[in-house]
Amino acid sequence: MTPTRHLFLGMVLTGAAGFVDAIGFIELGGYFTSFMSGNTTQGGTGLVNGEWPVVVLTLCLVGLFFLGSVAGNLLALFSLRWGPAAVSGFVAIGVGLALVLVLLGIDQRQAMLFLALAAGAQNAILPMRGAVRLGATFVTGTLYVAGQDLALALRGKVPRWRWLQHLVIWLGLLGGAILGALLYRFLGIQALLLPAATYLAFALGHLMAAQRVPPHSA
Repeated sequence: MTPTRHLFLGMVLTGAAGFVDAIGFIELGGYFTSFMSGNTTQGGTGLVNGEWPVVVLTLCLVGLFFLGSVAGNLLALFSLRWGPAAVSGFVAIGVGLALVLVLLGIDQRQAMLFLALAAGAQNAILPMRGAVRLGATFVTGTLYVAGQDLALALRGKVPRWRWLQHLVIWLGLLGGAILGALLYRFLGIQALLLPAATYLAFALGHLMAAQRVPPHSA
């Protein structure tokens, strides 16, 4: 896979993560399905203020994100050949399950917990390419590395425009969040069909790619 194509796929995945997180943020009333730093801060504040529902919700979101990351990495490590397809399928199922539960009348906050599980797993779909974290559900580190690379570029220590590839990933998350919030206005929770289909497409694409790899080289 060429570096440009790899970066593009990473941007699409990050965009899907921004899309899902925007809808989860709206449905949860200001909590995140992939931004665990924010949830941790809110949980700590809630603990001090005695807001126990906030503490429980944020702990559940953080815990499920963590479990999702474990599950995603176990699937990825189980087989280098089939791992990316398995992780993508797992994420698609998580997003689809959240949608189905809401449509069935399950409490929205409970259903959104599956988005955190899926978000944790998504980070294992694509490996890092150099210093670029591809397809991630968070971009704080990405922005830091962009600034670091720009500083190094100004000193002539790295290629002049390398820092821009990190901003591309950030733009993917921003664009996805904008699109998710916009489509949510018109479609409601059914807007999750788009990222679910995106993850399913990644799963099918990885399956097709894996079938072309000789078993002895997997």
